[in-house]
Formats: sequence, C-alpha cells, structure tokens
Amino acid sequence: MGLGGFGMKAKKSEEPEPEAAQSRAWFPETFLFEPLVVTDASGAATVPVRVPDRLTGWRVLALAHSRSGAQAGAVTRFAGTLPTYVDPVLPPFLRAGDAVRLPVQVVNTTESAVEAALKVEAQGAAVEGGGRTVRVPARGSVVEYVTVRASGPGPVSVRATLGGADAVVRSFDVWPTGRPVMLTRGGTLAAPRTLSLTAPSDAQAGSERVRLLVYPGALGVLRSELGTAGGRMDTADVAYALLLVGRSPELLATLGETQSAEALKALTSGEKRPATPPQPVEGAVDVEAMRGLLAQVTQRALRAGRAPDVATAALLAEGALAHPGNPVLARLGERLAARVAAAQLPDGTCQGGDGWTLQRLLVATADCTRAVNAAAGTPEGRRRAALFTVKASGALERNRAHVKDGYTAAALLASGVVTGSLKEDLRVQVRDALKTREGGAFLPVEPGVVDASGQTPSEAEATALAVLALEGDAKAPLADLGASLLAGYEPVSGWGGGRANRLALRAVVALFREPLPSQVRVVLERDGQPVTEGTFDAKALREVLALEAAAPGSGGAHTWTVRAEPAVPGLGFSLTLAAAVPWKTESQGGLELAVKGPSEAKVGQPAEVVVQASTPSGLELELRHGLPAGVQVDPASLDALVSEGRVTSWNAEDGAVTLKLPPRGPGEPFQARFRVIPTLAGTLQAGASSLKVVSRPDLASYVPPTTWAVR
Repeated sequence: MGLGGFGMKAKKSEEPEPEAAQSRAWFPETFLFEPLVVTDASGAATVPVRVPDRLTGWRVLALAHSRSGAQAGAVTRFAGTLPTYVDPVLPPFLRAGDAVRLPVQVVNTTESAVEAALKVEAQGAAVEGGGRTVRVPARGSVVEYVTVRASGPGPVSVRATLGGADAVVRSFDVWPTGRPVMLTRGGTLAAPRTLSLTAPSDAQAGSERVRLLVYPGALGVLRSELGTAGGRMDTADVAYALLLVGRSPELLATLGETQSAEALKALTSGEKRPATPPQPVEGAVDVEAMRGLLAQVTQRALRAGRAPDVATAALLAEGALAHPGNPVLARLGERLAARVAAAQLPDGTCQGGDGWTLQRLLVATADCTRAVNAAAGTPEGRRRAALFTVKASGALERNRAHVKDGYTAAALLASGVVTGSLKEDLRVQVRDALKTREGGAFLPVEPGVVDASGQTPSEAEATALAVLALEGDAKAPLADLGASLLAGYEPVSGWGGGRANRLALRAVVALFREPLPSQVRVVLERDGQPVTEGTFDAKALREVLALEAAAPGSGGAHTWTVRAEPAVPGLGFSLTLAAAVPWKTESQGGLELAVKGPSEAKVGQPAEVVVQASTPSGLELELRHGLPAGVQVDPASLDALVSEGRVTSWNAEDGAVTLKLPPRGPGEPFQARFRVIPTLAGTLQAGASSLKVVSRPDLASYVPPTTWAVR
C-alpha cells in the first residue's frame, strides 16, 4: 500500500457576534489513530479529521507499506491556535469546602493591544470576581484571578469567555471530605428486581450517589474479556487467555457475532495473514490486538511449559490445544497432555504429595481429566484419554463417600468423568449446598476446601462450577446462579483470576446465549420514584451501560427497583450506592498514627509534613497521607527517606502520597519528614490519612482530614 499525502480543510465561517463565541470543550491528548488506510491507485488517500479545541502544536506520523513489502514514513506538524484566547488553569480536583484562587490566562498573539470583557462562571460551584474588563498588550498575556468555592461534592464545569473572541469550558470533580461507604447489590433483569438498601443516616450533604452497571449477557462479557485479558499474565491467566482466543470464533458465532467470528477464524486456525487486510467492521473484535495477545501469551506459555510440574501442565494444556492450526501450540498442548497422563497413579488419581488432603486430590484429578480429554483429537490422544478416564472414574466412585462439600462435588461433575447414578447423586449434593441471597444464588466454599493448586477458591469459581455441574438439570436454579455471576463481573479484572475466569465465562455462555432485543430501556427507581434511566440500542447492547446520578435523601432504609423493558434474562446488573460519612480517629491492632501539616503555606514554596507512627514490631506497613488539591510532593525529600532506609518505596498521585514502611524492631517508633509544594492559594481541605498492615489491610489506623491555609 502506498502513501500519498493528506490535507486538512477548514470551512470559512462568518465572524461571530461578541456574545456568540463557540465554546472549546474537547481536549484529548491524541485525536487520531487510523491503523488501516487504503490509498487509491496513485498512492493517495484522504483522512477527514476533527482537530481538538486544545491550543497547541500537533505531530502527525504516517507509516505505509506497499503490496510488495516496501515501507516508508513521514512526519509533519501543525499548530492549532487563535488570535486571542482565554485559558483557565484548573486543578484536577477540589474537595468539598475548598475556596481557591484560580488563575485565568488571557493571551494575545496579534500585533495590536486587545481590550475585552472577561467572564468566568461555573456550574456546581460559586465564582467570586468572575466579571471584569482586561487589556492585553500586543504579543503579550495577562493573568487574572477568580475565587471558586466548592460547597459540595460533584462535577464542576467552568466556562470562561473573552468577549466574542474565545470561550472555553473545562471540568473537574469535587471530592467529598468524608469516609466512603458503599453498598452493592446485583442480579439479572429477567424480571423487575427489588432491593432493600440501608444507607448511613449521617452521610455528608451531596455525597450520596448511585451507580448502575448493566452487562449485556454472554456476548458483552465475551467481548469485554477479549479486550482486557492481555492485562493479566500469571500462569492461570496465560492458560485462560490461550483458551479464550482459541475458542473465540466458535463462541462469537454461537452468540450471533458472525463477522468477528470470521475475522478471528484465520488467526486461530493458523491460516496465513492476507496480503490486504479486510476493512475493519464497526463493533467487530480487534483482530490485530488479538494477534498481539496470542503472540504474547504463546511466549509465556512456552516458557512455563518447558519443564512444567503436573499442575502447570494441566492448567496450560486445554488452552494450548484450543489452537489446532498452530503447530507450536498444538505440539505444546500434546506434550502437556502426555505429561499429565503420565502422572496418573495406579489407583486412578492424579498429582498428590505430602500434606495433600483427599479433597484436593479429587479436585486435581478432575482437572487432570479435563486436560487429557482436551487432547483426544488424534488416535493416540483418544486412546490415552479413554484409559485415563476409566481409571479416574473408578477412583472417584471409590471415594464418593469422602466428598463432603458442594465445591468438590461440582468439580467432579464439571470434569465430565462421572455418569449414571453417581452423577445424579453428586448433583443432589451440589443443589443442597447452594445458598440464596438478594439478587441470586451462589455456591459457598466451606472452610478447609481448596482447589488443585492448594488455594481457597473464590465464590465466583465455585458458583461457575455449580452452573457447569448442573447444566441441563431442571431442578437447579440456574438463572439465579447466572445472576450472581453476572453481578460479580468486573470489566477489568473479570471474576478475579485465571481459574475463576475460565470457568465463569463458560458458565455465562452456557446460560445466556440467547440473542438480546435490538433495544432495551433500563430504569432505576427509589421508593417508586425514577432516579435515572438509559437505553441500549442495537450497538450499545454489545457494551456495558453505565448510569450514574446524585441520590440525596438515600440515608436509612429504602427500596430500590431495577427494571428492563422488555425483561431480559441475559442482562446482569450491579447497583452501587455510595456516600461519605464524617471521619473519626480510629486505631486497630496497636497501630497509632499522627500527622502534622504546615499551619500556613505559600504558593510555590516548600512546606514540611511530619508523620509519626507507633506499631507492633515485624510488620510491613503502608502509610497513606491525604493532600489538599494542588499540593505536590517534593520527590527529592521522599527519595532521601528511601536512601535512609526509613521508607521502602513511595508513590504520589492526585490528592495523596503513599509510603511503604519496612518492618521495625520492638519499641522502635517511626517518624519521617518530607516536603510538599502548594500550587493553589486558598482554604483547602486535606484528605484523611491511614496506616495499614500490608498483610492485614483490615487492621488500620485513621487520622481525620485537616484544613490548610495557603497564601
């Protein structure tokens, strides 16, 4: 593909009236990424773009290649500016109760002095001194100041206008000063869901907000996982990512996503990449991203599979064997399955070792069986799988009386080994172990029960196993189990880990494979009164719908209703009611924390913060100190603490600095001093500070926020 050139054309508009300046409100750092632009026969292509409202210089990089493989590139730059413009300098956040002096810069790039009316106003906050006339010299600038008072939490939008020359809108959030409290419930929308929530009665004014996330069934979850699985890379996550990419064409086609399924088919079947890639389809899975993910996890799987133990081999085999057209992964999967089969003991069990319980051994045997059966695509694999399954089935039957919990029973059923009366017997045990709660059913994990790795399985993993174990069982509350799974899904972390994700995604696809309606209206009510609503259209049904609204007056007990019109079993929801309550000084586990900030500070000048702690010996601690808006840490002073051995590491973010403290000896106190630099003048609320034990985050000491006066 050749690269010609590109041009940008601006429509000439009429001179606006002074009071009709168009507001600038779109400020991305990057505004164009086109991975595939096809030129005409002469090597030219036109890419229409909208240039952001940010007044700055822009860099454009273009890379091209021809059908024969020749490559070229070019870089060009252009500037986006105005003759005269206004630029309010806003903080990333404020806290409720802050009163700050915000600078507003007015710039004149012309050869003549400019005199114009400057006006600054805000929604969500009060502005003092927001109207005046300014005179700016030719090729010069001036800085004016206005006072902004943030009385309560929520979004703030600031609009600054300079006569008819320019208008700009920028936003920031005002954070509550109290301690966050969140209540979360979930379920599916097969019918209107009514929930009872009792929120704190002492919530700070304006801090009560409600957030409703609606997940579009199996297709939405699958697409979300294809986009985020690459960020999780331990061995279990690698195994899951391999299986996810390998099975994605089949799963997408099953769920009605035929275009994405066809696009991924060549990738997972090992077919050669086409010389001219097909045009991307709106809403389709990013095949190039999947190609990169597959390359990444393949390398990690090869490293983990060089000399694996049986547990690692069982974990990786199924994912590697999901790519029969990939000779590297196919050979790896065959070798891993053979490694697992060779580990089967004469009694039919697999793995085992010192300290293993029989419960863990049975779950591990079920995992091994799945891995060996995944390699049954060849005559040798079928022979090996049949022999392994017969011996494993005998071991499970002999030890049936020792299966005491629902998780282990579900794992044996999900392996596909058990049949006949034993299968029905185990299903009864799983059904009896299920628990119900508001929004769904789940399978609890009893004390002492572990998975094949020896770790306590999560509730999500157990619930997913229950779905797979009870699939097709008319007596099982499968819809309620699916409600719990959908409500527990997070777009970034999935269900919390590779083992849980692998099982939960299979369960969700099994339960919610019916296509969704083209349009669904979702309504949230409190005590029968609408709070917020939204609509999925045909495209949005592929994504997560997020609705958020202020919820004043939610303290105490209230009834919340989530309703889909029409009702859709495959829609899962998660409802979170958040509020902030006043901080109180708290100490737990012998942790004592004291923080002293400056009594008065000046903009641009360093100020000192002193933190002191008294704690039990031998504990690694995390100290988090809340900083006011606009206060930045001095890295040199914190690096000095690390050099002295007082602090292991530090991390700064907007509104806080976190220190990791090494374990100390008996009776050894902790004290540290570091510098900060205020960049905003006014009366500013700091955040609360906390001291926690790294290994026991439930043990913590809290210090309430303080108020800083910055001149």
